[in-house]
Amino acid sequence: MSEATMMPHPAVQILLWLSLAFLAQRQPALHVAILCVLLLVFALHLCPRQLRQLLRRTRWIMFSLLLIYAYSTPGTALVAAWGVYAPTLEGLTDGALQLGRLLATLSGLAILLALLKREQFISGIYALAYPVRWIGISRERAAVRLALTLHYAEPAMGDTAADWRGTIRNALRRPKMAAGQIELPRQPLRRIDAMLLVFSLALMVWGGR
Repeated sequence: MSEATMMPHPAVQILLWLSLAFLAQRQPALHVAILCVLLLVFALHLCPRQLRQLLRRTRWIMFSLLLIYAYSTPGTALVAAWGVYAPTLEGLTDGALQLGRLLATLSGLAILLALLKREQFISGIYALAYPVRWIGISRERAAVRLALTLHYAEPAMGDTAADWRGTIRNALRRPKMAAGQIELPRQPLRRIDAMLLVFSLALMVWGGR
């Protein structure tokens, strides 16, 4: 039995990550800290490169998030002598909590991207998008658009830090489309996949209470 066959269905892996991300937003500080540490350690062991890339690309978002909470949340000034320019203890606490939730989500995403190839990721999205057929949306067309977006965005994101002006210019140009086919790996749902689907949905329900 191959390694890919032993892994859960791509749709199940994506749904599990979404469940963990949803759960992280609903938990108190202690639970978020434990979840964040566990996912960070696992991500550093399994996929340090993907984790570093995600953290580097979101570093200014995380820094801005902390500043916004630190200076917009009423409370006790961290340094009273600074007056209105001092961040609050409550704001820093809330900001650190939000950073922990974001780090847990990004660590889980790094693990997910390390486990799934691009084709498997698109295949998982394709499977999860089955209900959109009921409202007249073609999931085949959506899968093709997602595949093309990832194909052109991945190299561009890698070059952004070195030449962001050139990246913007290239993004505004009309891409040259080459004829071809997109093949998605089809993996049947097994009993373990069904159990994990129920578990992930239970996580969402429990986290939303």
